Amino acid sequence: MTEPLRTNFHGDLDAVRAEVVRMCAMVTEMIPRATDAFLNNDLNAAQRLIDDDDLLDAVSVNLDTMCTQLLALQQPMATDLREIVAAIRLNPEIERSGDLVVNIAKATRRMFGTEYEPHIRGLLNKMSTEAQRMFRLAGEAYESRDVALGAALDDIDDRLDEYANELIAAVLSDHKAHERDPQTSIQMALLGRFYERVGDHAVNVGEWVRFIVEGWTPEQVGAERARARMLQTPNTLDEDE
Repeated sequence: MTEPLRTNFHGDLDAVRAEVVRMCAMVTEMIPRATDAFLNNDLNAAQRLIDDDDLLDAVSVNLDTMCTQLLALQQPMATDLREIVAAIRLNPEIERSGDLVVNIAKATRRMFGTEYEPHIRGLLNKMSTEAQRMFRLAGEAYESRDVALGAALDDIDDRLDEYANELIAAVLSDHKAHERDPQTSIQMALLGRFYERVGDHAVNVGEWVRFIVEGWTPEQVGAERARARMLQTPNTLDEDE
């Protein structure tokens, strides 16, 4: 009986991996749709995307159930255990990314009728393209267990951060528009933050690839950096003595 059980286990584990990849693909597809709806003041497209988020939530709930059952019934070890733990941790990262994209779509209603000047439109399109690319690469890194690609997402994220800063600067530089409608400036700054946070979640997905392959969590990486800094810092008490 043991062999059939293990065969079923690995099939179930493959299904868990497939669900994580599916969630990444769903978020990747949602990002440009939200941007287009916002820039084109398309309330119907925005509502369709908001409704479609229910599908992402359903996949998320199913993934959580699958992982819980595997832990309870199969008692996995080593790499198999890391696969399941990573899926459990990745699930809310990806689901939250979908929520952030929905926030972009919801901004269509709050900003309905607003005309955006070309520079602002260009920055939003750049942020959308970059966020979409990052999530696509995060899904590819996870699916192929590509540690190097997962790690590279942190560097790629710098460009998205730069666009976010440019957007805030552009909004704040238009003093007349801000004085006329400060709420618009606030909403635009929030919009940039939504894209930026999507990129951050993509980076986190990439970091969990290393955990699957090498057993290092993102927190362990940070702890090692902190330890290295402590070793490099001279002991001031010893110097005083």
